[in-house]
Amino acid sequence: MSCPDGRCDGSGFLFDDEKRIARPCSCRPFRLARKKAKAVEGRLPRRYREVSFDREPVLSIDRSNPAVVREVRRYCRNVAQNLDAGKGLWFTGDVGTGKTTLAMLISKSAMEADRTVAIYSLPRLLAMLRDTYDDDAAYSLNELIDRLCAVDLLHVDDVGAEQTSDWVLEQLYTIVNTRYEDGRALVLTTNLDDEKLKAQIGERTVSRIMEICGMPLGMYGEDQRGEGQWTLPEPAAAEPAGRGRWLSDADRAWEAADPDEPPAYGRPRAHRID
Repeated sequence: MSCPDGRCDGSGFLFDDEKRIARPCSCRPFRLARKKAKAVEGRLPRRYREVSFDREPVLSIDRSNPAVVREVRRYCRNVAQNLDAGKGLWFTGDVGTGKTTLAMLISKSAMEADRTVAIYSLPRLLAMLRDTYDDDAAYSLNELIDRLCAVDLLHVDDVGAEQTSDWVLEQLYTIVNTRYEDGRALVLTTNLDDEKLKAQIGERTVSRIMEICGMPLGMYGEDQRGEGQWTLPEPAAAEPAGRGRWLSDADRAWEAADPDEPPAYGRPRAHRID
């Protein structure tokens, strides 16, 4: 990668051949942060790779929640500036109204702007954090959280879907607060309103989310998944009956992913981090 400041040869160092010394270039902190972020950087789930404002399901979402889609358009139009400012968005409201789809639009825009993005559902994110306690874990808990806080955009789906415990509350607050202090953006989705979310993940954490993302963008209406009117290439398989749990769009996409493809980060794998 070339030097964003146009000073070094891409190595992150400036070399003085006469004195035979090297000193860090102004781009080196950026390079180190990007390298750290690569450990947790993910890719869009297959179902959302073709998502865009000018096709379904976003066209239907726009008819149901036009003010929210306008806000997402504005954010994506200036995604680089928003990420640099540490500004995020979060979506709340009914199941099946398109919260995950709009969040994926933001993540896709960030990736197209050459920014590092990590995409998780909250249960999968917490599972990865728990895995750090294994004897053969590639990273410690603090190291993994440090990497989560290094990406330009952290996208977390289904916030509030995990059973609450003191450990869960502590990890969520640590991640959100660290990103707040470092000026890093978040994109979140939840089925809970802000008062229920405070009871589920803690008032301190919700307060920090509001500092980063502002007021939640409420999305309401009927569950569009059951109406069969949204179409995307390579649709995810329907959840088999009797499983006894609701899956988000992201979870459906992860479970329907091609088994020969590398999993998106946050999906269970034999070796957690390459």
